[in-house]
Formats: sequence, C-alpha cells, structure tokens
Amino acid sequence: MASVKENTKKGAKFEQIDYKGNRRYVGRAETVAYVLNDAAQTLNISDFYERYIYDVVKIDFNYLALHNMIATVWDVINDTFIGVIVERTRTRWGKFKPYMIFGQIPLMIIGLFYWVIPFIFPGAASTYLPKLLFYSVMMMVQETAGTFTSIANTGFMTTITPNPVERTRLITMAHLLSHIFEDLPKQIFGILYDLVANKVVDWEFPKLFAGFGLACAILSTSFVMYFFLKSRERVMQSVERPSVIQGLKAIVTNKPVLIQVISSFLSGFSIGKSRTNFYIDVIGSITWKTIVGIPAFPVKFISYSFVAPLRKRFSTKALWIFEDAWTDMLWMIVFGIGSINNNFMKKPIILPLMGIEEIFEMCVYGLRRVIPNEIVNESMDYCEWKNGYRAEAMTGVAQSMISKLQNAVMGSINAIVMKKIGYQQGLDIGTQTTKTKWWIFALGTGIPIITSSLGIIPKFFYPLNADIRNQMYSELQQRRDKMAEIMKDATAEEAKKIAEAEIKGEFIK
Repeated sequence: MASVKENTKKGAKFEQIDYKGNRRYVGRAETVAYVLNDAAQTLNISDFYERYIYDVVKIDFNYLALHNMIATVWDVINDTFIGVIVERTRTRWGKFKPYMIFGQIPLMIIGLFYWVIPFIFPGAASTYLPKLLFYSVMMMVQETAGTFTSIANTGFMTTITPNPVERTRLITMAHLLSHIFEDLPKQIFGILYDLVANKVVDWEFPKLFAGFGLACAILSTSFVMYFFLKSRERVMQSVERPSVIQGLKAIVTNKPVLIQVISSFLSGFSIGKSRTNFYIDVIGSITWKTIVGIPAFPVKFISYSFVAPLRKRFSTKALWIFEDAWTDMLWMIVFGIGSINNNFMKKPIILPLMGIEEIFEMCVYGLRRVIPNEIVNESMDYCEWKNGYRAEAMTGVAQSMISKLQNAVMGSINAIVMKKIGYQQGLDIGTQTTKTKWWIFALGTGIPIITSSLGIIPKFFYPLNADIRNQMYSELQQRRDKMAEIMKDATAEEAKKIAEAEIKGEFIK
C-alpha cells in the first residue's frame, strides 16, 4: 500500500468507497438510543436562562462580569487535566463512555440546586454576597462536570461507526427526529411564562422555573443513561496511549481542526443577546416567538431532505460557507427594516417580517445541524489518517479552551453592555425604555452578525475536497482492516510493538 505522502500528490483520484457493501454497524435499538442522547443535549429551557439569572435569581451584572473572568481561569486549569485524563483512558467500556454517565449524574445533581437558588436565598438582593458565592461555586463545579461530558460526547460520536455514510445518516436522523419533542419544553414553558408574567395564573416564577428545570434535568439524564447502556465504540484506538505532546501535535498539524478553531475564534467576538429578550421586553409576550415560528416549523423538517443531495453536488466547504452567509444576510435584512421608524416596535410589521425570515432561514437548518458535526468527525479521521492515532479529547479541549477564554471575555462585555443600555432587572415585561428596547432588538439581530462576520473567512480554506476525503476513507478502511486482522492473533508484547509503530507512522507504508 502506498504511503500517505505518495497518495496525496496533486492530481491523485479515488473513487467513492463502498465500505463493504455500505455496511451498517449501528442497529435499531442503538439508533433509538443515539436519537434520545442527541435530544438530551437540548432538552432544556435554555432560552430562558438569562431571564432566570437576571430577574428571578437576580445576580448583579457587574458580578456576572467578574464571575465570568474567575470561572475562566478555573476552566483553563481543569480543562487541560481533563483532556489528558480522557485522552489516555482505556476501559472495557471504551475511551469515552465512562465519562458520559459519570459526568451526567453530577450535572443533574448540581442542576437540582441551580433551580432552587431563589428558595435557598429568598428575597436576597442582587449583590448579596452568600448568594453570589453559592452561585459561583456551583457553576464552576457544573462546568467541570460539563467538560467531561462534552469531550466524551464529541469524541464518542466520531467512534460509533467507521462508516462515514452511516455516520451522516445517524446525525441527520438524530437531529430530525429529536426536534419532534426537544422543543416542547421551551414552547410550553414560554406559554406559561406569559401567563405568569401577565398575572393570568396565580403562580410564582421561582416555582415555575424549578419545576421545569428539574424535570428536564432528570429526563435528559435518563436518555443519556439509556444511550450508555446501548451504545458501542467501534473505531479502534491505538493500544499505546498518545502522550500530551502527541495530542498537541495532532492539533497543530490537523488543518481541518485549525480552520474550525480560527473560524470559531473570529466568530466568537459576537456581541449580542438572545432574541427571547426581544419578545419579552419589546413585544411583551414570549408566546409570539412560538407563533411566529409556526409557518417555518415544517420547513425545518423538510430541510433535512436537502442535505444528502446537496452533499453529493457540493463540497462540505461550500455548504458550510453558504449556510453561514445565508443566515447572516437574512438577519441583517430584519435589522435594517426594523430599525427604520421604530418598526421593531410595530407588531404588524416586525412579526410578519421575522416570520418570513424564519421560513427562509429554516431552509438551511438541516445543513446547519449536520455539516458542522460532519466537519468535527472528518477532522478526527484526518488525525488518524495523518498521525496513526486519534486525539479527540485533546483536540476538544483545545477548541473548548479557546472558546471558553473568549466567551468569558465576551460574556463579561455582554453583561456590562446590558447595564450600559439601561436594562432594569426585575421589571414587568414590556416596561423597559424605548432606547433600551431598540438595543435589545439590535443585540438580537444585527449587532451579533456584524461583530462575528470575520468568522466566515477561514471557511474558504477548509482543505478536504471530494478527492482527498475519498482517499482518506479508502486508506483508513484498509488500515483498520489490516490492524484488526493482525491484532486478532497478536500477543500482548506484539500488540504493544505494533501500537508503537502505528503512532510513529511506521506501521503502514
């Protein structure tokens, strides 16, 4: 077999490989578990996290900015150690599975305390020190457990099947089916939020948030546990654990990962806030967000049918760029029209406009959910192809660390921005000043697009075209088959020597 160097000469052509008759490795029960695990990642009321912290828990904006900076220092320290631990893990369950469940359970437990802060500190001021310290410690512990689970989930998804065709099918199916029920908690909660805010029902916000938050945490954890029991890692890891230096080298030499990191870094300078704030503070009802999205809802599902034919005709790079530019263009149109003559406050204008935007944006929704996941998976396969070993954990940590450092800075800036635009915590919905309302609209539409626009540039340099991608998977399949055949009858000493040769790039030439 020719070396990687020889096969990457300009002009080399490879036919689309068949993967042993397009064999499927993941059975029906495991597919169901895969879909449930995907849904578990978004089965929450995350759209309302800011409202919970701002107006129910009431954490002062200045303290939130300070907390973001302190938490970042902690993240940088623990992420490095966590990445090394996960990268060097080898167990009978696999490399990633143990951390999926042993991280999820602490997250659920911490979540129980997260949603009852208002009951632990009833009526406490936004600057009450014990409440602020409790919030900070709990969030830092939650972040640590979350790092384990996020690294494990990302890494595991690259190893569940060696067949990239099946992997794309799983990703598409999971995102498509999980939408059927993962959005329900947010929609139901939004209706109840309006009923409580407008005093139609005699409930209290702390109890409403606690009930939904705890229910989502318990349900999502049960989905992850089911996936843990049914799933398997099928892409072989090198027997010899890669060193920290090798893990870092894999990041530096992995061009697809570098492109992702640079793009995310440039996009990460986005200044903005959730559009949930716009519907609550400007329109005066979060239910309008659900109503506006109804015409686009079926388009969201239909968009997944576009993914397969578009991937056959266009490169991953082209689709990645198109989805980004298309969505940005639509929101800039909304921002421009809404800013004229205070149209953003006129329901007959702004609500139909945002409804139309949703319809056109959902046309590329399937691409937005599938393509970035496929790029992550391709990047890990590229690492194995070039280096002879996989480094999912260290790669994930590097990406996460850069993202967290940036998010901490931007999170602090965004918290300060909310104070500078005159946002008053704890006011009834729709009672902010007109100036503040415009800024809330701008922070949910145009400003984040403008401040993150440079992130599209690195995408033009994504290196895996169709020929290189097919070559990579053709060689990987042959290499994995050969390794499996040799390791089947190898002694422990022989297996160790083979693994060492593999990592040095000497195993297959």
